[in-house]
Amino acid sequence: MAGIVGVHGIGKYNYYLQSGRSVESAAEAMRVKWNRYLGAGLGGEPGACFAEVAYYAHHLNDHGKVRRVEEMRAAEERVFVEWARQLGVGESFTGALKALTGWLLARLDTRAAAFAALFCPEVAAYLTDEARRERCRRDVAEVLRRRAPRVVVAHSLGSVVAYETLHANPDIEVDLLITLGSPLGMRNVVFERLYPAPADGRGERPKGVKRWVNIADRHDIAAIPPGLGGCFTGVDAEALVDLDWLDFHTVEKYLGCGALNAHLRPFLA
Repeated sequence: MAGIVGVHGIGKYNYYLQSGRSVESAAEAMRVKWNRYLGAGLGGEPGACFAEVAYYAHHLNDHGKVRRVEEMRAAEERVFVEWARQLGVGESFTGALKALTGWLLARLDTRAAAFAALFCPEVAAYLTDEARRERCRRDVAEVLRRRAPRVVVAHSLGSVVAYETLHANPDIEVDLLITLGSPLGMRNVVFERLYPAPADGRGERPKGVKRWVNIADRHDIAAIPPGLGGCFTGVDAEALVDLDWLDFHTVEKYLGCGALNAHLRPFLA
């Protein structure tokens, strides 16, 4: 069976805390869960499809708890404001950053506010702190070199880390990159800040990736826009799915929805 490596998304720092601050234990706990989720999606028992889930959350989170949106720092507030505008909230509102954050928060539902408390701090930490960004990419590259997978499955912010890691290390070759619930195309938050920078309004598939498949819930408020073909060259296939109105972004729902099956089966024989 060909090895598959996962790259996790937001909100995974607790794996690090619960495992006694061990990257290896956190990564293994995630690997077991991802195999169970994918096994359900494939219609069978949990297997050993994932050789490893590359872990990097400890580089982005050093406070051990989720801050409320009201407690966010300036860089995090900027991400929050631009992300909220992607949802059509506050497009014409101007004013001081703190006031704008409060105004927007009052207009978001509980579900979106809870998501923002996870999404905005980690996205801001990755995109605005070059030292943290480099450590994340270094750790993911190390896993990819050690495991030499044919397939990389990257979820949420992990799709940004994987995209940049593969670009920065063109000697790392994979047959298939699958992005799930990806914010790669999110304007004014992620897209313009990518390495390498998009040229003429378009990014491109990393050189070492033979095929790129993107899957997104059409209502996922992290995957804006859900389709990446309009932002990147080299996206070979896309699927828009309907997961769960409340549980719209978790890797459990994505791996279990069945949309990956046809793309993964050639690598599971």
